[in-house]
Parts: sequence; structure tokens; C-alpha cells
Amino acid sequence: MNRRVSAGIEWSNPIARKRSPRVDRALVEQAHRGDRDAFEAIVRSRIDAVYRLSLAILGDEADARDATQETFVAAWRRIASVRDLDRFDSWLQRIAVNAARMALRARRRRLVREIASSDVEITAGPSAAAVEPTDGQRLARAMDRLTFDQRAILALHHLEGRGLDEIAATLAIPIGTAKSRLFTARRALEKALFVEDDR
Repeated sequence: MNRRVSAGIEWSNPIARKRSPRVDRALVEQAHRGDRDAFEAIVRSRIDAVYRLSLAILGDEADARDATQETFVAAWRRIASVRDLDRFDSWLQRIAVNAARMALRARRRRLVREIASSDVEITAGPSAAAVEPTDGQRLARAMDRLTFDQRAILALHHLEGRGLDEIAATLAIPIGTAKSRLFTARRALEKALFVEDDR
């Protein structure tokens, strides 16, 4: 598998990764006509992918679960308005990105801030200073330094394996804009990772 190393973090080549199959067109058509069973089948086939995308963007399991639920509630309410059934996956991902954005806004309004256990420094014992953060912890902290839009485009491309044309359709932007934003997001992540290395 092709891999690219950036600031010490390996990224899988999204084109080389096996992607989940598209939602069956017949199911989409049935759900579009109001068939709840067909929509439930779509939910079962896409819930893991939507949760994974939400978690990558938000970095919080509870918020990702809420955003996933909101994604499917909104999708059910709007499914009759889908114009291009062949682009259903991009349409659903757009709803997921917007649900994650709303979850982030709700998080900012909360008065109580949760502290992740990975952020708590261990001070007891002589070996505490020798504990190095894992690549996953470094990446999570670096992602926290990025804007919402930067996290979303990186998650769509690197986690979901979406190409520029699909990202552009999902975010409703031109392909050139998607390419530019992806480049900018990668550079921002590299800088954030260097900051993490200097901590």
C-alpha cells in the first residue's frame, strides 16, 4: 500500500484503500419515495462511516454520536428533496459535516468543559516524565488546532478516501477550491504537528 509520511505521521493513500460500496440505487429510490424500511437499511449500511467521519471532525465520542444521530434524522426529513440519487453518498456526507458543525457550536456554548484523560498529565512516580505521546495522541492534539473546515476536508480525503470531485460535491464547492483547501489543510496539520513535537 502506498504511504506518505508527513511530520512523522503516516497517511494511507486514499486511492489504494478499499472503500465501502455505494448505497444500492434501488434502496435510495425506495427511501426517496418514503419507504422507512429502505431508509433503515441505508442507515445500517452507513452508520459506521458517518460516525467515523463525525468523530474525526469533532474528536469527541459523545459529540460524534449526537452528530451521527442528527445526520440520519435530518436525512430522513429531507430525503424526498434529493435531486440526484446517484450522488446520495455525497449528499449524506454533506449532512454529516453540517451536523458535526452544529455539534461543535453546541459544544462551545456549554459552560462545563470536559477534560480528556489523554490531556491530563501524570505527575506521580519517576517514570511519568518518560511517557511519550503516541502518534495517535499527537495527531488528535494537532487536529484540535485546525479549523472545522480543515478537519472536515482532511477527514473526507484521508479517512473516507474521497477524491477531489467527491469532496467538492459533498461541500458544494468547485473542484479547484477543494484542491486548494485540501492543500492548505495539509500544511496547517503539518505545522500543528511540529508544534506538538516542540511541546
